[in-house]
Amino acid sequence: MGDIKQVVVVRIDLKMGKGKIAAQVGHACVLGAEHVRRSHPEWYDEWWGGQEKVVLKVPGIKELQEVKRHAIDLNLPWSEVIDAGHTQIAPGTTTCISIGPAPENLLDKITADLKLLYITYLESDITRLDIF
Repeated sequence: MGDIKQVVVVRIDLKMGKGKIAAQVGHACVLGAEHVRRSHPEWYDEWWGGQEKVVLKVPGIKELQEVKRHAIDLNLPWSEVIDAGHTQIAPGTTTCISIGPAPENLLDKITADLKLLYITYLESDITRLDIF
């Protein structure tokens, strides 16, 4: 079957703070893992030992929807995080999706061309956040 991993794809157009991104990615990981635990227990069981994850970025909602559509086309389990709107984002906004945990060779068909999400900040200026 190959290696099992989970991919989270985050929208960067929303300009979320680093804590908000961390929370949204956390939601995506939990939702995705629970989905796969029920739908593909063999994938879940293999993934659980190492819980490999990768967080990628897309420019906006259109690209996120394209990634989701590809996951659906390949019959891969996906989960969508829709923000409640209590802090930085308007209620009902889709912030990210998770795909898998699933076989890496299938995930790569969808996400191989996406870039990693990097969050940096200067310790001298903790308010500065660059997402690239």
